[in-house]
Amino acid sequence: MGKIQVGFLVSYDFNLLKNAIPRVYKDADTIFLAIDKNRMTWNGAPFTIDDSFFEWIKAFDTDGKIVIYEDDFYVPELSTMECEVRERKMLSDKMGIGNWLVQLDADEYFIDFKSFVDFLKSKKHLLKNPEKTPVEVSPFLVNIYKKLEGGVLVVDKATKIRAATNYPDYKVGRKTKHKTVYHNSLILHECLSRTREELEFKLDNWGHDVDINKKEFLEKWESVNETNYNTMQDFFYLEPSSWKNLKYLKGITVEELSKSVKDEGMYHSALYVFFKNFGQSFKYLFK
Repeated sequence: MGKIQVGFLVSYDFNLLKNAIPRVYKDADTIFLAIDKNRMTWNGAPFTIDDSFFEWIKAFDTDGKIVIYEDDFYVPELSTMECEVRERKMLSDKMGIGNWLVQLDADEYFIDFKSFVDFLKSKKHLLKNPEKTPVEVSPFLVNIYKKLEGGVLVVDKATKIRAATNYPDYKVGRKTKHKTVYHNSLILHECLSRTREELEFKLDNWGHDVDINKKEFLEKWESVNETNYNTMQDFFYLEPSSWKNLKYLKGITVEELSKSVKDEGMYHSALYVFFKNFGQSFKYLFK
């Protein structure tokens, strides 16, 4: 009870976990990797995981923190989003109610996981009766839109992400629709920074597959570059105006981009986070 349990959903982009797991390994109590035992995506497409990945896990896991959890996560009668929510709930049951349940995707790389963990530990009173005091804890995402030579295009403002909860009553993805507590930490999100082939496969097989105009989105994604990005707007794959503008960051590796994120001032101000939390407290005061 009271542990920091981290879970990853593992699928076709499994190799990205070689970036994600080291960012959280030291400060997590246990790391769970949820993998469909039949190697099927939520849309029923087959995928493979190289044996070399499991060899990497075995070599990397010097403290014995990583647990492989295999189960049937694809249900043909369910939509991709329903499959996602079902898998997240099943994974949370394995992680254990009464702990902080941190669920991340393979393409999400914490810049300073320790500060986030310290924040969660300061809220341990919320783990005593989580059903009565359900919350979701949100750091912020730096969404990488596209990789370029020598740098990346990112959404110019960090967006919220429900990364942790004490009560996994998921409704859509990681959203529980309970009170959100914000913490001013950042996660680099590879998001759309793939090859054209990888991106098409992702768009066809994730929880938002039916919500996207794929042709229109990919045309804009292919056309934008470091010379024209500031002449274009509206980049989000669901509601385009949610990602109004892009920004160019130097660097390719996680370490280089983490430095650029800090240098470019992409953290929200303490006052911004204060008022976000104040608004949530007021909203749920009488609920």
